[in-house]
Amino acid sequence: MLQGLAAISTTALALAGGPLAAQDRTIAFTGARILTMAGETIDNATLVIRDGRIVAVGSNVTIPADAERRTMEGSVIMPGIVDTHSHIGQVAGADSSSPIQPEIRALDSIDPLSSNIAKARAGGVTTANVMPGSGHLMSGQTYYMKLRDGKTVEDIAFEWKDGSALGGMKMANGTNPMGGNGFPGTRAKSASLVRENFVAAKAYCDGDRKKRDLAKDALCEVLSGDRLVHFHTHRADDIMTVLRLKREFGFDVLIQHGSETWKVADELARAGIPVSNITLDSPGGKLEATGMKMDNAGILERAGVLVSIHSDDPIVDSRMMLREAALAVRGGMSREGALKALTINGAKQMRLDARVGSLEPGKDADFIILDGDPLSAYSHVMETWVEGEKLFDRSRPEDLLMATGGYGAGSPMEASHHHWEIAEAEAGQ
Repeated sequence: MLQGLAAISTTALALAGGPLAAQDRTIAFTGARILTMAGETIDNATLVIRDGRIVAVGSNVTIPADAERRTMEGSVIMPGIVDTHSHIGQVAGADSSSPIQPEIRALDSIDPLSSNIAKARAGGVTTANVMPGSGHLMSGQTYYMKLRDGKTVEDIAFEWKDGSALGGMKMANGTNPMGGNGFPGTRAKSASLVRENFVAAKAYCDGDRKKRDLAKDALCEVLSGDRLVHFHTHRADDIMTVLRLKREFGFDVLIQHGSETWKVADELARAGIPVSNITLDSPGGKLEATGMKMDNAGILERAGVLVSIHSDDPIVDSRMMLREAALAVRGGMSREGALKALTINGAKQMRLDARVGSLEPGKDADFIILDGDPLSAYSHVMETWVEGEKLFDRSRPEDLLMATGGYGAGSPMEASHHHWEIAEAEAGQ
């Protein structure tokens, strides 16, 4: 298979968001086994990147004369992981004042310097949907993070559009958003509150909007299809409530968790509803998740549902996502399907596949280098590249700490101090 040398299109460049990548030289990675996620796996292949983009990938690629060459025999290269459900960056959302708060923006709570972002990169994550929690019927707007090396939320936003960051809307049903003090006490009341808010928003969207209402503005984006709904739901009956809401109001939705989606897989397939699946809900503990099955992702795949695999970090550590995919295969998912569930499927679900999720000319140079099969427990992520910048390197002591835990892994200051101690010791030898 060959995808020849191609110039980066003006369209691809127009899609770019955030700061420009520092990598402005041409680099060619040769002799690797490349999993493009856009077709067949290519052995003894070459990946060429420049200016933060993929220039060429294939088995018969013309390498520019000025390119820096890296020989990668024995290594595997695949797209960076797209995590469709994460809570890295110390994200927070709505408070206890009401069960529905669509005006809340996750980006206003994220710490770009949080060490768990670096830990996620150590696991190969390059794009993440960072969400508020699920204790509300609507806990706010999610934030699509590109795991660049940044100091502000603007630096690590996947893209800024119309003055705000790309993201979806977090919704939930089931037991999490139920309770006292103005929160619903039953599943029926939960659905009625959501319907009331959408009905009111529709009137606002279709009428006079001179007096601005931030909450209704956000719901207008949901109703128009501009903002995807990420719906936390577990039980089959709750999942079917989501489908009824979608039919009534026409919003686009991605099922998050969906522990019992295996019970209604055919209904989801017929409705064209994708699922962001968690393979191992650890530590778990929810009664409504007792119907969770290890073979859920495989059942959905065979039914024709578009499936991704997520971490829900810290429920599953972002460094363990490759292991999650391996467990999905153990549960009956195809190998190809599990790898796509980590990459291109999530990108499609989040409408980001024009830039990430596969290794193709014109796309962002987001990829990981492994020392073996991605689904093997013996393989390691050796390097993580984001838009042509190497941001994780397992050979660096401070990065190894992020990958393996141990002293300093939770604190950039401790990691830097430990790196200084190592350098001082080596200098004294």
